[in-house]
Amino acid sequence: MSKVDSRFSPLFLILACSFVTSLLISNIIAGKLANFFGVVLPAAVILFPVTYIFGDVLTEVYGFRRARLVIWLGLGANVVMTLLFMAVLALPYPEFWTGQSAYATVLGFTPRLVLASLVAYWVGELLNSVVLSRLKVKTNGRFLWMRTILSTVVGEGADTMIFIGLGFGWTVPLTVLTGMMVAQYLWKVGYEVLLTPVTYLVVRWVKHKEQLDVYDHDVKYHWFKMEV
Repeated sequence: MSKVDSRFSPLFLILACSFVTSLLISNIIAGKLANFFGVVLPAAVILFPVTYIFGDVLTEVYGFRRARLVIWLGLGANVVMTLLFMAVLALPYPEFWTGQSAYATVLGFTPRLVLASLVAYWVGELLNSVVLSRLKVKTNGRFLWMRTILSTVVGEGADTMIFIGLGFGWTVPLTVLTGMMVAQYLWKVGYEVLLTPVTYLVVRWVKHKEQLDVYDHDVKYHWFKMEV
């Protein structure tokens, strides 16, 4: 019997699975538009920012390399989910089944939006992790609140501009496009700022349970390597 790799603790696996689960659910519910205090946004804004909080916890406790691994796992799971949705929608269905159009409305992602979502997620999450990791070294682990907020400002900024730009560019007026970017960006950043105390508590608890607090000294921030 092969020995289980002790480098991956149960708590790390729970956090990684929670990250991926939040990402997948966010992409499924993104097609629903909701009115938040007069501002129309995708329903995913109630959950997607949580992936950045999980990313902060993973980077702060386990370091950039393990956070990068989880980000890649999320990308892979997203691709598999999208391909399966497309395959299921293409399957022939009996004449008496009337749910095809509704099913396609919820799960039928357009190729352009799929590409925009995948690129935006990948770039945004990795930038978030890199910024948080580098700031931790430069501040010697102090000012967690400042580091999580600044990393979110960078990561969510890239995510929002890439997704809205690729997904809706040249299809809506520039003023509308800009308004969509600003509204989503402010919501996402404000979301994490409000949850900063929760992030503090989770980070402190995970560090205590794991007896771990990784500093990424001399780490090369390669986005494509899978080393842990």
